Amino acid sequence: MLPRWQRRNGTQAATRPKLRKSTTVLLVGNIEPTMQWYKQLGFESEYYPPGFAILRRDDIEIFLQQQSGYVAPDDPGRWKRHAWNVYIVTDNVKALYAEYSELPRVKISRPLCPQDYGMMEFDVMDLNGHRLVFAQPIR
Repeated sequence: MLPRWQRRNGTQAATRPKLRKSTTVLLVGNIEPTMQWYKQLGFESEYYPPGFAILRRDDIEIFLQQQSGYVAPDDPGRWKRHAWNVYIVTDNVKALYAEYSELPRVKISRPLCPQDYGMMEFDVMDLNGHRLVFAQPIR
């Protein structure tokens, strides 16, 4: 028997349902300072019930969820590669790197550098231990 998405009035549908979007959800210990930290990166809070925030900048959306007893993830610095929580592609990674490098509360955990898989990237560590990667394809 065909899966439900392939059946339509006894005939096979032409396409599968499309996945439209993915949103990162980060657990945090204290939502207020976390919201302020992301604000300096240019994110705005769009919705804010107790213990939860939706942050947006341009086409990027990040959910923050406060959890009592939150423990920061293991030090991502111990991993050689890919210990990332959020991967964000931008149209001008050099300008973003310059902007974030000027911010006193932003910790650049990996400087801007080209990768062998064709991306120019840098990493930022938030105050909860989450690593964000900002990247742009190398042309």
